[in-house]
Amino acid sequence: MTPIKNSIISPIKNPFKLDKIKNTFLKDKGRRKGIALLVDGPNMLRKEFQIDLEVVRDILKRYGDIKVGKVFLNQYASDKLVEAIENQGFEPIVGSGDVDVRLAVDAMELVFNQHIDTIAIVTRDADFKPVLSKASMYGKETIVFGAEPGLSIALKNVADYVIVFNGTEWIEVNKLATEELEAEVEAAPQ
Repeated sequence: MTPIKNSIISPIKNPFKLDKIKNTFLKDKGRRKGIALLVDGPNMLRKEFQIDLEVVRDILKRYGDIKVGKVFLNQYASDKLVEAIENQGFEPIVGSGDVDVRLAVDAMELVFNQHIDTIAIVTRDADFKPVLSKASMYGKETIVFGAEPGLSIALKNVADYVIVFNGTEWIEVNKLATEELEAEVEAAPQ
């Protein structure tokens, strides 16, 4: 599978090739799925990751319609960051409390929204494992966009699809290959 380049490093010239999720994003005789995109700002919008939200949005737009796009920020977010998020078409949610709690509450509301078929969360944080589990339980597809290092193994295991940014490109993680590799590591003599 061809990796997806981050537009900060190189412009995207070819279409995204996320083979596993492509066929699942058409629903009910060609109707595009409604997607809710929720971003854990303090965890993912860091200089060391250089995450480009436009690339994330472009990946998702190929497979459905983004009905909700929210970026959750803490009180320390700069005015320039808030403005940049608004200019990209996302709704910035700035809170003085725990960003994770607010994101989880909004995600659970979206689980019960009939126009949303897929919950996509941009995070590395295992705190969102229960939200993804509940979303799956209620029939929603789940996607995690994460970054290495530090992407939670629990998130990788609970999400239907995992797309990881490794610093230069977005790569869809094959969950079966990950599970086989983990089993080999556990079985290896110490």
